[in-house]
Amino acid sequence: MQEIRVRRTTSRNPGVQTGLALLTTALMLGAPGCKKPAPAALPPPVVQVMEVTATNVARSIEFIGQLDSPQNVEVRARVEAFVKEVLFTEGTNVVQDQPLFRLDEQPFEQQLAAANGMLAEAKAALNKYEKDVARLQPLAEKKAIPQQDLDNAVASVAVGQANLLSAEARVKSAELNLGYCDVRAPVSGMIGARQVSVGSLVGKGEPTLLATISQLDPIWFYCAISEVDYLHAQRTANAAGRQIGELPVTLILADGSEHPEPGDWVFLDRAVDVTTGTIRARAQFSNPNKLLRPGMFARIRISLRTGAGSILVPERALAELQGRYFVWIVGADQKATQRPVQVAPARIGADVVVLEGLKPGERIVVEGLQKVHEGSVVQPMTSAQLAAAAAAAQAGKPAGTAHGKE
Repeated sequence: MQEIRVRRTTSRNPGVQTGLALLTTALMLGAPGCKKPAPAALPPPVVQVMEVTATNVARSIEFIGQLDSPQNVEVRARVEAFVKEVLFTEGTNVVQDQPLFRLDEQPFEQQLAAANGMLAEAKAALNKYEKDVARLQPLAEKKAIPQQDLDNAVASVAVGQANLLSAEARVKSAELNLGYCDVRAPVSGMIGARQVSVGSLVGKGEPTLLATISQLDPIWFYCAISEVDYLHAQRTANAAGRQIGELPVTLILADGSEHPEPGDWVFLDRAVDVTTGTIRARAQFSNPNKLLRPGMFARIRISLRTGAGSILVPERALAELQGRYFVWIVGADQKATQRPVQVAPARIGADVVVLEGLKPGERIVVEGLQKVHEGSVVQPMTSAQLAAAAAAAQAGKPAGTAHGKE
């Protein structure tokens, strides 16, 4: 560096001193040997890319829902009484008309006896009224008695017949109440836990729930299908010449296992729920071993037609903005360009099917999306190239560094 000397002046004028200082600084900055080198340009960011290829994909769509029984029958007490016996084992299968509970029948036996006594009285009274009419009829014809006496006797017969009907109804009601003390299974199925114990008072004020019986074979699966998924499935089925209700259905349980029995669509609601934008649907599955129970959460997979020449890309390669999907394309000039794509709603593992926007042979960014922007130059490398570069870098390190030592 060329030495620059400035002779110091002894002037005490502040203005002169300030000028000299500025001159010195300017000379030092303008000296050729004091220029700093320009910073080196940063290399393009490294991103992982993959080449788009076409393949045959067996498309499917999944829905989350819940299992339920076609029949959940609540067994309730229909009379007010104390529980005398419990005649079943909880959690077992019961058959129709099997005895389940026995209620205290003594009060109802007394009511039946009283009703039978009133019935006997009504029959005796009617018999008397009919005999009175038979005795007074010929006398009235001979004008031996007033017509009013005969009319009263005939009216008494009508009253007696009405009393007989009321008495018979009371007997039937008492017999019915007595029969309600013998609680039997209304349907066949699996019975749950009993809700009462021996000695409990049931039926007071309202029918008391005693137990619930559920039919388990077959079993139903309920789910809510969004409008978009419904339209997509319907169009796919129509393209294959089928209806959505004819598509194969597979039940996937909470542990990821598949139910061995295939299912069928049995119900699709008539309208879309305006509050949720979904359609309620139901599928039916055979359940011979009673493995499936009401209340279980599960998924169903609807198999759609196989898409020939489908483009499958990793889901992590997608960028989403306001419900639209984009991918980053790397051209031959190594510049990244964002492109909108249309994807199928169903996912295939960690991949998605791109319906529109990509062609085989193009390169897309799958890792390092945050490093690129529109028109930026990148250094594209495949996963194999990245692994080779990492291995080469690791091999070039000293032995101590490879083991985490410095």
